[in-house]
Amino acid sequence: MANTREPILQPIPILSLRPTQMTVGMMEVKRKRKHLREHWRQHKSKKKQGEFLGRHAIPVVLGPNDRHYVIDHHHLARALHEEGVSDILVTLIADLTMVDPDAFWGVLDSHKWAYPYDAKGERRHFTDIPKTVADLKDDPFRSLAGELRRVGGFAKDTTPFSEFLWADFLRRKMSRKSVEDNFEKAIEKALGLAKSKDAIYLPGWCGAASDD
Repeated sequence: MANTREPILQPIPILSLRPTQMTVGMMEVKRKRKHLREHWRQHKSKKKQGEFLGRHAIPVVLGPNDRHYVIDHHHLARALHEEGVSDILVTLIADLTMVDPDAFWGVLDSHKWAYPYDAKGERRHFTDIPKTVADLKDDPFRSLAGELRRVGGFAKDTTPFSEFLWADFLRRKMSRKSVEDNFEKAIEKALGLAKSKDAIYLPGWCGAASDD
């Protein structure tokens, strides 16, 4: 297995990228879209926009039929698509074109490069994963977990899909309706839950070390 981590200078259509997860937090996507629009306004030249895209290449694995499978930054890819960007640069993390197609998803899964869980936190078959970033479904608990980290509820961690693990923790403690109806109140509750010892097993937990 080649592990190159090299940028591919040939632009790749965003809609040709294959997701390796089923959901994103759409509030996260909206936040990234806002950031992109602000950047575009500040740097209107095509050169500056190209430099931005070059600094934010999407990490991919090359799989069967030379398809590019996104293994991180699904939110950014979706945001760029919704902002009208048609092509993106990618960073090749691994070449898995030699893997039998029937074994490919199992190999991705073993490397923690796939997360086949739906918006209810339930594991699904790999064939249920959307074929394009445009078809990723919304998981409001993923948005809640992302915002929880930004406000200090937990620390950034290198554990694969760490924010999805937090999303699933919050999903078991709160209703989806409560998150969708009042996001600010949901953040307040999530902060309390994040500091509790119930969350001690989660990556980036930074609650009190003791009750003393």
